[in-house]
Amino acid sequence: MDRELVDLAVALFDIGCVKFGSFTLASGKQSPIYIDLRLLASYPTVLTKVAQAMGACLTQHGFVFDTDQNSDTIVFQRIAAIPTAGLPIGTAIAVTHLWSLIYPQKEVKDHGTGRLVEGVFNKGDTVVVVDDLITTAKSKFEAITKLEKMQLKIYDILVLLDRQQGGGEELAERGYTLHAVMTVHQLLTALHESARIDDQVYHELLSYFNIKD
Repeated sequence: MDRELVDLAVALFDIGCVKFGSFTLASGKQSPIYIDLRLLASYPTVLTKVAQAMGACLTQHGFVFDTDQNSDTIVFQRIAAIPTAGLPIGTAIAVTHLWSLIYPQKEVKDHGTGRLVEGVFNKGDTVVVVDDLITTAKSKFEAITKLEKMQLKIYDILVLLDRQQGGGEELAERGYTLHAVMTVHQLLTALHESARIDDQVYHELLSYFNIKD
């Protein structure tokens, strides 16, 4: 595995973002592992590494940021972070790479501006949706619906971790492309190779995810 990817996986484990036990996920699925990336906001050094890795994931796939919709090289004009876990990560990416950030409200408030999407954007902007991880695509579709309602163009979703439990396939079925810095298989392999988890835990988790080593 790439050394930087291993180091990032270990850093996430060492600050407590990777937990083992019995957990109920937002999707309702039961899981022996919980990846709590909300903790990243309290660890700016690791959050910066995450922002760099996620930005690099886009640029390595040929993405170009340009606010001019008429540019021949344009790929996207904004990133849109999904609250709540995705918002600190999206902010860090925006600051690190100087990319414009917007975000959909979880629910429209009956006070203030009442905006569905916060931030500055133009109708027709191409936006990359950013979140912490993906299990199922439910929360991604909810955010995409709000963004598309504002006449923004969505083609791609960027996450730090793909739990490999069908979310990417769900997105693909509706014409969206998932980009992930790492898969749960890569995360577990990095933790196993770095002696953060033993053989028994490693193989039990691979079995849970239906992953062949």
